[in-house]
Amino acid sequence: MAEYNRKKMRLGDVLVNSGVLTNTQLASALEEQKGSGKKLGEFLVDRGIVNEDSIAQALSQQMGLELVRPQDYSLTDEMKALWEDNASLLKKYVVFPIEEPMPGLLRLAMSDPMDMYAMDDISIVSNCRVEAVVSTTRDIMLAIEKYFGSNDLDEALEEYANERLPEEEDLRAEDINSSPIVMLVTDMINSAVRQRASDIHIEPLEKKVRVRYRIDGALYNKKTYPKGTLAAIVARIKIIGGMDIAEKRKPQDGRITQVVDRMEYDIRVSVLPTVYGEKVVMRLTSKTGLTKEKSQLGLKPDEMVMFDRILRHPHGILLVTGPTGSGKSTTLYTALSELNTEFVNIITVEDPVEANIDGINQVQTNVKAELTFASALRSILRQDPDIIMIGEIRDQETAEIAVQASITGHLVVSTLHTNSAVSTITRLEDMGIESYLIADSVIGVIAQRLVRRLCPNCKQADQATAEELDFLGLPADAQQIVYRPKGCPQCDNTGFRGRIGVYEIMEINTDVKRAIAKRAGVEKIKEEALKGGMHTLRMSASAYVLDGTTSYEEAVRISFDL
Repeated sequence: MAEYNRKKMRLGDVLVNSGVLTNTQLASALEEQKGSGKKLGEFLVDRGIVNEDSIAQALSQQMGLELVRPQDYSLTDEMKALWEDNASLLKKYVVFPIEEPMPGLLRLAMSDPMDMYAMDDISIVSNCRVEAVVSTTRDIMLAIEKYFGSNDLDEALEEYANERLPEEEDLRAEDINSSPIVMLVTDMINSAVRQRASDIHIEPLEKKVRVRYRIDGALYNKKTYPKGTLAAIVARIKIIGGMDIAEKRKPQDGRITQVVDRMEYDIRVSVLPTVYGEKVVMRLTSKTGLTKEKSQLGLKPDEMVMFDRILRHPHGILLVTGPTGSGKSTTLYTALSELNTEFVNIITVEDPVEANIDGINQVQTNVKAELTFASALRSILRQDPDIIMIGEIRDQETAEIAVQASITGHLVVSTLHTNSAVSTITRLEDMGIESYLIADSVIGVIAQRLVRRLCPNCKQADQATAEELDFLGLPADAQQIVYRPKGCPQCDNTGFRGRIGVYEIMEINTDVKRAIAKRAGVEKIKEEALKGGMHTLRMSASAYVLDGTTSYEEAVRISFDL
C-alpha cells in the first residue's frame, strides 16, 4: 500500500504541502517545464526556484522518510565489491546504498524516492528488498565519488604519465584533450564543489603535482598526481579558461563555467609560473551562492534590525570592510538583491563581476580600455542611477566620486580593506576625504569576518581556561563551558562544518556624526558607536564561543588584533 501511495504522490504536491512552493508557483513552473525534457525537481533547481536541501527536507517530512548524508556511512567490503561493478547504475539513478541492516534488506539513499524504476533495478542487482531514505543529489554524488569515483581515472592517468617524461613540455592536441586529462579536470571541479570548497590549488612540486582544496577557509590535501601530467592539466585548464596555452612564462587569468549537479558555477582561474612549473588556483562561486537570503548571513536579531535600518536610507554610503575571503561580496550582493525592485536603477562597477544578478546593470573594469573604477563611475552618474555598487574603493579619486554621488542623492555601497568599522573612517580621512564630508555621506559601516562552525555531531564540552575566561570578559573563577573540535565522518574529521559571519555594524547616528566631523579620533568614535548599540567583532565572536557555535581559537583568529 505504501508503494502504491508513493507512486501516486507527485513532487509538486509534496513541495506545496510542505510550504516550499505556492500553488501559483507550481502551476507556473509546470507550464514552463513542458518541453524542457527535465524532471520537475531538476527544472526547479536549475531555475533557482528551490534548492536541493529544501526538496530533500520536504520529501523527508511529507513521506516520513529519514534524511541522511550517505558519505557518513561506512560500506562493508561485500557492498563495496558488489557496487564497484555497478557504480554507473548508482550515477544513472542518483542513488547510494548506505547499509544492509539485515539479510535481504538494503537501505538506499535516493534524491527521488518516488522513482520506482530505480528501486526495481537496484533490487534486482542487489537481490534485496529496497528501503528508501532521502538525500540530496550533491551528497549522493559525493559518496559515489568517495567510494567508486577515481579508480579507473587513476589507472588511466598513471598510464598517461608513464608515456611521458616529467620534463616533457611539448604537447600535442590529443594529449590535452585525451580522455584522462579531460576527466581529471572535470572531476576535480565536481569534487571540489561537492566538498564545499571555495578554491582549488594545483601545485607543482619537485616530483609530483599536489592538489589542495580550501574548505571553510582552511587548505586540505586531496590528491597527488604524477609530475608528467602537469603540463597537460594546465593546458586543458587554459583552453577551457580562454587563455594562451603557448605562454608559460607570464601569469594569466581566465574564466570557466561548469555545471555541477544541475547548478552553474563560475570559476575564476589564475595561472602563475613557479620554479617547478605553472601553479593554478581556481576560485569557485555558484551563480546563486553570493545572493543569499538575509536570514542566511548569520546576522543576530539586533544586527538584522540595524542592517535593515541602514538599507532604508535613500542616499549615503554603506561600506562593508574586512580582509579577502571574509564574505564582503556576499553581504553586498545580498544587500543589492534586497534593494533590487523594478522601481530603482541599480548599476555596479566591479573587478571582476563575481555573480550576475537579473535586473542589475553590471560593469566590469578594463584597464586596457581605460575603464577604471573612477572613469566608470563618472559614466554611471550620467545613467540616472538610484543605487551604485562599487566593487572596492581603492584610491582617493574613487572615494571622492563615491562621496559626491552619495551627497547628490544616490545610495552607494562598496568595500574597503580595513580591520574594524571605526578604522574605516580614518582610512577615508587618510585618502584625503574631508571629515565633514565623511560625516555627511557615510550612513553605516559593516566590518565582518567568517568563523568556522563547530561540527554539531562531535564537538566536545570542556571547562574554559583562565586565558579563555579573560578573552570572554568573564571572572577568573567563572564556571563556563566552552566547546572544542574533535572530528568525525560528518565533518571529514576536521571538527568543523560550515562557516558563519561575525559582524561589527556601526550605524552613523547623530553622536557618531559629530565625533567624525570633529576628527575626534578612533577611541571617541568607537565610544559613541558602542553607546549606539554597536557590538565589536570580539564581542560578537565571544557570543558564538559562549553558545557553542565556534571555538575559542576561531574567535581569537578573527579578533586577536582588535
